[in-house]
Amino acid sequence: MDPQSSQVMELERGLARQLTAPQLTMMAIGGAIGTGLFLGSSLAVRLAGPGVIITYLLGALVALLVMSALSEMALVHPTAGSFGVYAEIYVSRWAGFAVRYTYWAVQSIAIGGEATAAAIYCQWWFRGTPAWAWIILFSALLIYVNARAVGSFGEFEYWFSMIKVVAIVLFIVFGVAALSGLVGSHPAIGLGNYKGFFPHGLKGVWMALVFVIYSYIGTEVIAVAAGEARDPAKTVPRAVRSMVARLIALYVGSMTVLVGIVPWRQIQPGGDVTTSPFVRLFELIGVPAAAHLVNFVVLTAALSSMNCNLYLNARMMFSLARSGYAPGRFGRVSARGTPLEALLASAAGMAVATTVAIVFPNSAYVILLGVSLFGGLFAWIMIFVTHLCFRSKWEARETASTRLSVKMPGYPYTSLLGLALLLGILLTTWWVEGMRNTLRAGLPWLAFVSAAYVIWARRNKRASCQVKKPAS
Repeated sequence: MDPQSSQVMELERGLARQLTAPQLTMMAIGGAIGTGLFLGSSLAVRLAGPGVIITYLLGALVALLVMSALSEMALVHPTAGSFGVYAEIYVSRWAGFAVRYTYWAVQSIAIGGEATAAAIYCQWWFRGTPAWAWIILFSALLIYVNARAVGSFGEFEYWFSMIKVVAIVLFIVFGVAALSGLVGSHPAIGLGNYKGFFPHGLKGVWMALVFVIYSYIGTEVIAVAAGEARDPAKTVPRAVRSMVARLIALYVGSMTVLVGIVPWRQIQPGGDVTTSPFVRLFELIGVPAAAHLVNFVVLTAALSSMNCNLYLNARMMFSLARSGYAPGRFGRVSARGTPLEALLASAAGMAVATTVAIVFPNSAYVILLGVSLFGGLFAWIMIFVTHLCFRSKWEARETASTRLSVKMPGYPYTSLLGLALLLGILLTTWWVEGMRNTLRAGLPWLAFVSAAYVIWARRNKRASCQVKKPAS
C-alpha cells in the first residue's frame, strides 16, 4: 500500500469491515431500484416509445463506465468517503468538499422523496391516516437498522432488496408468457406493440436518457461501502460485475416486457398504483389482488432505497467530518463501528427534505428534485474527471509493487466517453419538459457550495496562522 493510501485509510479508520460481496451487490441494486422503475418509467416511455429499451441500454453503458472507473480507484483507496475523497486527493480540496456536500444533499432529498412515497402507499391501504405518522414510523425503523453493526445492516438490506428483485423477475417471466399466450385467458399479445420502435426518432431515445440515468444513480454505493467491506480487493470487483449484469437484465428485461404488453401511448406519467403497467400485467394473467401486490412491492422498493440512501448519507457526513469539513463529532464511531452521530445528522437532513415535500409538493420540492438530479450527474462527472487525474498521477510513479490489479478497459478513451455522455445528458435537461430545474437549481447550488468552501478555507487558514503565531 502506498503512503497516500495509508494516510487516507488512517483518516477514516474505525468503521467495521463486515460487508460481503453478495451484500454489496444487493445494496447497489437496492440503492438504484426505487419507485421510479415501477411508476416513473412512464416519463421515459412517453419520450422514447418502445425505443426506451435502447435508452436503458445507453444508461447501462454509462453506469458500467462509471463503475469501472470508480472500482479501480476504490481498490486503491477503500474508504467511506469514496469518490469525494478521491476528488480531494487527485483534483483539489474544493472538489472533495463540493462533491461530498452535494452528494449528501442529493441523498437527503432522495430519502425525503422515498419517505413521502412510502407514506402514500400505506395511505392507499389505510385511508385517512396522516402521512407524517408513517414517515416517523419508517424513519425510526431505518435509523435503528442503520445504527446496528454494518453486518446486520447488510443482511437486512440484502433481503429487503431481494423482494423487489424477485418481483421484477416474476414480472419478466410472466410478461414473456403473456406475450406468447402461455398464461391467462387472453390470446397471445405477440409483438404488435413493438411496431413503430422509434416514434420520436433517435432524439426521443436520447432525451429519455435524462429520466433513465437517474434510475442507475445509486450504484456507486459499492465504492462507498468498500470502506466497510471484508476484503475490498476481492469483494469490490466481484460485486461490481454481478451488480451491473443483474441491473441491466432487470431494467432492460422489464422495459422490454412493459412496452410489449401495454401500448406505449397508454403508459401515461403521473398514474397511481392502480394504473401501473405492473398491475396491468398481473391482472392480465389472473393474479388476484394485483394492485395490492404491486403496492406492497413499491412500498418495499421505497423503503429499501430509503434505507440504502440513509447509509450513503451517514458515510458522506462521516467522511466530511474526518476531513475537517464538518463538526468533528460527526466523525465518531460507536462501539459497533457505526458513525451514529453522522447518521442522526443525515436523518435531520432527511426530515427537512421530507417536510418540504409535504408542505410544498408542487413548488419548492420541484426545485429540490432539480438539485437532486444535478447532484447525481455532478458526482458522476467528477468521478470521470478524478479518474483521469488519478491515472495520470498514478502511472507517473507506478512501480511493480503499486501496479493496479484492476484497470479500466480502453482508458483514457472510455473515461472521456463517459464524461462526454454525462455532460451531454446534463445539458439536455434544458430541453426536456419539466427538467429545466436541473440547471436552474443545480448551478446556484454549486455556487452556494463553492462560496461555503471559500469561507471555510479562509477561516481554516486564519485558525492555522493563529496556532503557528509565536507567543510575544
